[in-house]
Amino acid sequence: MFAVIETGGKQYKAEKGALLKVEHLDAEVGKTVELERVLLVSDGDKVTVGRPQVAGAKVIGEVIRQGRAKKVFAYTYKPRKHSEKVRGHRQYYTQIKIVDVVTA
Repeated sequence: MFAVIETGGKQYKAEKGALLKVEHLDAEVGKTVELERVLLVSDGDKVTVGRPQVAGAKVIGEVIRQGRAKKVFAYTYKPRKHSEKVRGHRQYYTQIKIVDVVTA
């Protein structure tokens, strides 16, 4: 059984036992989170597509880690002007382990 969930403006395929790196969630390590924005649920035989969400479905996950991704550099320059800038950014993320996919 798997589900497609949306969190942080992105969509993820969630199966029981899967590890997902999602956009930062405000939860402590070791706590459980309920992701209720479920777009699709499949149990092997039957596929349920939400309009826009599947009613009564949710995905339960456990927060494994809060972290920051690798640094991404933005480099700009102006030719013949001796002008250049380098900026870096590290995005916050939350790693969760999917505990269960619950349907109505």
